[in-house]
Amino acid sequence: MRWFYLLVILFLAANLYFTYKGDILLNAIPFGLLLMYTAFYHMDKLFMLIVFFTPISINIEEFVSSDVGLFVPTEPLLFGMLLLMIFNQLKRNQFDRAFLIHPITLIFIAQLCWIFLTALTSTHPLVSFKFLLTKFWFIIPIYFFGVHFFKEEKNVTRFLWLYISTLAIVVVYTLTNHAINGFDEASGHWVMFPFFKDHTSYGAILALMYPVLFGLLFSKKRGPLVRLTLIFLIVLLGVGIFMSYTRAAWLSLVGAFAIYLLIRFKVRFRYLAIVGLAGVLYIAASWTQIMHNLERNRSEHATENLDERIESIANISTDASNLERLNRWGSAIRMWQERPILGWGPGTYAMEYAPFQLASGKTIISTNSGNMGNAHSEYLGPLSEQGLLGMLLMLLLVGYIMYTGITLYIRMPDGEMRIILITLVLGLITYFTHGILNNYLDTDKATIPVWGMTAIIVMLDLKYPKAKKRED
Repeated sequence: MRWFYLLVILFLAANLYFTYKGDILLNAIPFGLLLMYTAFYHMDKLFMLIVFFTPISINIEEFVSSDVGLFVPTEPLLFGMLLLMIFNQLKRNQFDRAFLIHPITLIFIAQLCWIFLTALTSTHPLVSFKFLLTKFWFIIPIYFFGVHFFKEEKNVTRFLWLYISTLAIVVVYTLTNHAINGFDEASGHWVMFPFFKDHTSYGAILALMYPVLFGLLFSKKRGPLVRLTLIFLIVLLGVGIFMSYTRAAWLSLVGAFAIYLLIRFKVRFRYLAIVGLAGVLYIAASWTQIMHNLERNRSEHATENLDERIESIANISTDASNLERLNRWGSAIRMWQERPILGWGPGTYAMEYAPFQLASGKTIISTNSGNMGNAHSEYLGPLSEQGLLGMLLMLLLVGYIMYTGITLYIRMPDGEMRIILITLVLGLITYFTHGILNNYLDTDKATIPVWGMTAIIVMLDLKYPKAKKRED
């Protein structure tokens, strides 16, 4: 014990000396030791720490002259958690058989295997294997550990509160910055920096979490202070969504509300199928007229007029944002046509799409350097990078998450978790519909809440199996 006290005294003395000299590196050692202790003995606390830091994490690529994009502190912590989980798994199996054979788990495993295979044939193997590694440290700690973590149901609300609390800080920071710049539309694209890269990712995450606030508010009776806090957060995030100038976020919330009405009033699937088929037939019969109308649309998204911004969603004539998205989608499809089975390699779209742009499809914001985003789709990105099976696995995953969540809601008993469940499903609907237009699952901001919510759904699905039907 005396040696321990001696080491502490020597460390403090050295730390004081180096701090006096302007070197504060030694101050990080106690925090590092504390994190190591937490990881080895309290992994659930490490998990919650990661969730708490996610909305305020920063991509070091924005501040360091390097091509290595890494969100700190979340991704290093996730990597450490991944290594520890692998080490523990080698000692003994940590997962129930029911969880391992759950369809969503099997789809995740199939996805990781297919990404590994397509990384082997990638045009940029180093990039693709780095992409695979990030998938491992996002999916395994968040989804695989998450299902175990959420078995204790109070951890579900802890997870949601932790993420929302720091997200609210980001919203306050963004609105303050926006106010300083007069709430103009141009500054609305960057005032969330450095926590979010742009207004579209910011709007997507606000829309993802917005229904959850209503779930927390109405799921059970809460004290006046908690209710007032939730009402304040609903107003705050609502203003944040509106001032984000993110059209896809607005649309996704409208779509989620429409789905909620269908579930709430128990509209039968066959009626939806009939309406959907009628809609497809109408669009097919009126396609020429529809295209003429779209081409006459000149409303621009770069305006503070709400009506014009909503109309600009359908502008495929002059709106540079819409036209560039079509350019990226077309490039992704042409890339797939050239390599339809294995694609060009996970994470390689930005490096390969330039030659696949058509001269007629380029816009004033088009680039050949791959520095302006990716395929702008959670579905066409995998199609170009991982071939047809890559996209089908993503569609299957999304479809099964939605199917599991909705059928689970129908059979679950009334209570707090049932109300929270439906708001999680609605939140995921906003993200996966948003995913048609943008993709952010390569960032911690989206991946941690999306796969965390998925883990909650799977945990509840295992807890309330189909044999136990809910009395209606």
